[in-house]
This record gives sequence, structure tokens and C-alpha cells, in this order.
Amino acid sequence: MSESQLDLSKLALDRSPASSTAKRPRPRRWLSRYGLPLTILLGFLALLGATAGRQIWPKPSVTVVPVIVKRSEVQQAGTKLFQAAGWIEPRPTAISVAALAPGVIEELLVVEGQKVIKGEPIARLISIDAELAVEQSEATLAIRVGELQRAEAERDAAIIRLENPVHLTVQLAEANSLLAKAKTESDKLPFLIEAAEARLKFTAATVESRKAAGSAIPARTLQQAEAEDSEADATLRELRVRQPNLKREIDAFQNKVNAVQTQLDLLVEERRQLEEAKAKVVSAAALRDEASSLLRKATLTLQRNVVRSPINGRVLRLVSSPGMRVMGLDANGGQSSSTVVELYDPARLQVRADVRLEDVPMVMPGQPVEIETASSGHTIQGRVLQSTSSANIQKNTLEVKIELIEPPPTVSPEMLVTATFLAPKTAAASLDRNETERLFVPEQLVQSSESGTFVWVVDASNQAVRKPITVGGASPDGLVEVVEGLNVTEKLISSGADRLHPGDFVVVSGEDQTIGIGR
Repeated sequence: MSESQLDLSKLALDRSPASSTAKRPRPRRWLSRYGLPLTILLGFLALLGATAGRQIWPKPSVTVVPVIVKRSEVQQAGTKLFQAAGWIEPRPTAISVAALAPGVIEELLVVEGQKVIKGEPIARLISIDAELAVEQSEATLAIRVGELQRAEAERDAAIIRLENPVHLTVQLAEANSLLAKAKTESDKLPFLIEAAEARLKFTAATVESRKAAGSAIPARTLQQAEAEDSEADATLRELRVRQPNLKREIDAFQNKVNAVQTQLDLLVEERRQLEEAKAKVVSAAALRDEASSLLRKATLTLQRNVVRSPINGRVLRLVSSPGMRVMGLDANGGQSSSTVVELYDPARLQVRADVRLEDVPMVMPGQPVEIETASSGHTIQGRVLQSTSSANIQKNTLEVKIELIEPPPTVSPEMLVTATFLAPKTAAASLDRNETERLFVPEQLVQSSESGTFVWVVDASNQAVRKPITVGGASPDGLVEVVEGLNVTEKLISSGADRLHPGDFVVVSGEDQTIGIGR
């Protein structure tokens, strides 16, 4: 094509100003053009950086071990599991027969191994002191009974005296008699005075007449007349003086009558005597009861000088011997200071067996056990009671108590036995499968914290996870059974766990061959 055919005007730009009718650009159009693509780009770069960072950042290196699986057959009920040595002992313990009274043992009436029945005498103490105490208590009781009878007699007399106050009635009668006599004398007094005055006049006239006669009458006759006149005058004066005295005497007798009558009405003294007599009866009765209690105590002490068997059983051992002193119920006595013998019930025996620690997980309460001992020609049946807290460090065993079911009479405590533990009836016995899986982990990988027991594992994304577990019994090869919390596919972190945090990414450098080999 030639130059004349080219139209360069089509390449020219129109630089003329835009018309006023053209549309203005929309506001914030730059946000959709530039902001949104930029945000998407930054998010992509951040995701790419995070992904690359996991690969670039250094990860801790750890070694792992798998969970150890042990398969064990499900035992049928009655299958022999393991054996343990032990010895027979009383169940729950031996019975210490103690002397309840202090004293010195005079004689023992039993020997070791002897059968005894409840209430049978086992030993006697020297009882002369107890017998004297009983006699003294009896005498004291008799005295107290006599005192009570005397107090009751005084009380009965006080009751009669109160209900029938005869003594006051007599006093009142005597006072009334004296008052009546005094009143009679007072009533007679005016007449006696009148008679005395008349007689005085007569004697005075006689004296005057005889004086007038002069020498015509003897002088002795005049003197006699004068004496009679003086006597009549004295009698008159005495009667006149007696009148106020009689008045006072009557008042006194009247007061006495009133006082006795008041006593008869109130009976204050008689009531006091009755209450005092009742109090004496109460006191005497209390003293009688106290003496009776002392007699009972002395009698009980005398009875306790014979030590008797509290059960039907057999003598296990003699603790005391004749001549030894026992303290009885004395609070200052030491432990076993009153024990005479030890008994046991032949029908209640148990075995204390030493079970190896690796066999302890197979022991459960009620589990059947077969007991064999040289003293019995046949196997003795038993059942597990409980495991004790008595572990033996040297023998690496734990004591288990086993109840003997119907023990034969030929076995006794402290005999050595062999206990064969049998598989109990469990739910697992009814399953169709013949094997069960048990998971174990090395004991050194199990850690503890306030929240419980846990192990470190590596999950599918190579992250460290602190996984809580429930552990069971330990085995002799350094493994611990995991009851709950793990499955067979878990990988346990065996080294490098001390610097890990949950969620850290790790690099598995290999499997640790130094632990868990014993499986």
C-alpha cells in the first residue's frame, strides 16, 4: 500500500473540551478497580507466607514408639489364674479375753488349742480381798437399812403426832383447868374478904369487951382475944392483897390457854418435825441405795475374779500365767495388761495371701479361691474379701484377705497354705471371641499433672498432642496398662517432649528402639 492511501488522521486524538452534557465519573470507582484486587492479593500472599513458614521455620525433632498391644485369652469361670502363698488367721482378728477385775492370777483352767464354750471359766484370780469387800458391803447395807427403818418410824410418828396432837390437847386442858381454878378463887375472894371483915369486927369487939371487964377476966383471955384480932386483921389484909394477884394470875392462865390453842390450830412444830422426818427417810433411803450399789459392785468384782469365755471357740494362745498381775479396768493399765488368753472362732477363719504385684490386677472381691494345706486332705473353698494396703517391698507382693468357706476342724491359725485364684464369672466370659486386647505403654512415658495422667502423641498432621489417659496396673517388664484414652494406632513421643507445647509441629526422626522392647 502506498503512502497516499494511508489516512493518518484516524490516529489523531480529539483534544477538544468535553461537552457539558457528558456523564461525570462515578465516585469511589477506584475502590472497585484497585482496592478489592489489592485485598485479594494481600490475602493470597499472607496464606502463601503462612504455608511457607511452616516449612521454613525449624521444627523440633522427636522419636516415637507405638502403643504396645497384648492379647490375652478370656478365661472361663473357674480357670486357675495364679497361685500365692499365705497363712491362716482368725477373721477378722483374734479375740483377747481380759480380766475385768484387777488382781493376781491364781490358776489357768485351759490350754492352747482347747475348745471352750461361752461362759466357761478360763482362769481364776486370788479372791480373798474381793470376798472381804463383799462382807463389808453387806454389813454396811444392813446398817443403812436399819437407819432407814428408824427414819421411817420417826416419820410415821410425826404423821400421827400431826394428825392427833394429843400432847397439845392435854396442855390446853391443863391451862383451862388452872384458869378455871384461878377464876374460882377470884370469885370467892369477895366473900372471903367479907367474912374476914366480919370476923375482924367480932375479934375487935371481943378485945374491947375484955378490956372493959378489967381484972374480972384473966389476962390470958385478953391476950388470946387480941391474938385472934390480929390474926383476923392479917387475914383480911392478905385477902385484899390477893385480889390483884389473882387478876394477874387469871390473865396469865388465859394467855397460856390462847397460846396452846394457837399451837393446836397451827401445829407448826409438828409439821416441821414431819418434814424433817421425811427428809431423814429420803437421806436414809439414798444411803441404803448407795450401800446396795457398793454391794453389787463388790459382788461383781468377786464374780469377775473368775475369767470366763465370751464365745464358743478355741484357745489360740495363753498370754498370762499364774502369779502374773492383771490390771482389770484400771485406766492407768497399759495395753494388753489385762489379757489372759486369746481365742478364735474355728468357723470364722481367713487367709492372708502374698500376691505378686503383677497378679494384683486379676484380683477382685468375691473371686473364688482354692486353699490347700498339709493339715487338710481336700481343697478348702474360699472367696476374696479385699486387698489390704500392706505391700512388701522386698517380696514385691501385696497382701490379700481370703475368707474360708466352711473350714475343716483340722485347720487353725498360723498354718501355711497355698491359695489358687480362679477366674470369676464376668461379662467377658459370655463373648464369642476367645481373645481380648490390652494396651500398654512404657512406664517412663506416662506423666502426671494437676489435671491427671497423660502422654505425648503425634497426630496425623505431625502436631504434638498431650493426651489424657486412665492407667491400670503395672507389669514387671516396665509397662503400664492404659484402660482408657488411647487406641492402637497412636504414636507416643519418647524423646524431646520436655520442650513441647500442645499444637507444636514436630519432625519424627524415627522410632525409639530402646524402650518397650520387653513386649
